[in-house]
Amino acid sequence: MVSNRRMRRSRSTGILIGAILLGAGSLVLGARALLMRQAAIARARIGKPFGEDFPDADRVWVRSFDGEPIRLLLLGDSLAAGLGAERRKETLGGRIAKGVARELRRPVQLRTAAIVGSESHALAEQLDGLPRGYRADAAVIVIGGNDVTHLIPPENAVRHLVAAIHRLQEAGTAVVVGTCPDLGTLRPVPQPLRTFLSRMSGRMAAVQTRAARRAGAIPVSLRRAVGSAFRADPGMMFSFDQFHPSAAGYRRTAEALIPAVIEALVENA
Repeated sequence: MVSNRRMRRSRSTGILIGAILLGAGSLVLGARALLMRQAAIARARIGKPFGEDFPDADRVWVRSFDGEPIRLLLLGDSLAAGLGAERRKETLGGRIAKGVARELRRPVQLRTAAIVGSESHALAEQLDGLPRGYRADAAVIVIGGNDVTHLIPPENAVRHLVAAIHRLQEAGTAVVVGTCPDLGTLRPVPQPLRTFLSRMSGRMAAVQTRAARRAGAIPVSLRRAVGSAFRADPGMMFSFDQFHPSAAGYRRTAEALIPAVIEALVENA
């Protein structure tokens, strides 16, 4: 089942990568031209086969357990939304919800506020769009990739991340941040553009980690936790667009986040 709600048009992946090159004024002309050609290659290879649609995974997971459902909120970009998954149980939110429910022996009510194409500044809009009075027990934020491809300085991006963390905490919500994944694992992106993206995403993740920890959230380095798996077996970890995770990729990502979500819930109890 696929829902079009919570969707908005985002610029194509190729255009986002190309934005890096238009702003890379420090590059010499020849190198810049090379990277622009590589961005065009990446754009042609990736395309937008999924559009903006992702499976609607918002429901109560594992109803067979007793007790009041744990309220789990997903915020962020297409990774948080589950773009590329074919079924709701394969999305990041669905997999985290199932894993938390089985570990804590309680049902989990999932709400996905993530929007495809979001940069960190969109977190405020996602929180504003929640129903009045809604409060999650735990929130998972996965963001940063679009900030990198739009050349948003990490220090600027994390200001919005920290603001979102504080808003959630003020409402009594425990927060887990999945930091920016390693964009150097994207095989459709040629070298040396791929190395450039890897370095930029690594810097974004490092700044996010420090800021999230200082704000009292639990950061999880997706670069360290799953980057090697995506790099070693891209055919298994990526969906057919070679950009968004497959069912197996979302499973590995969820497995990296579930222990932190449980830790956050226990500490916040």
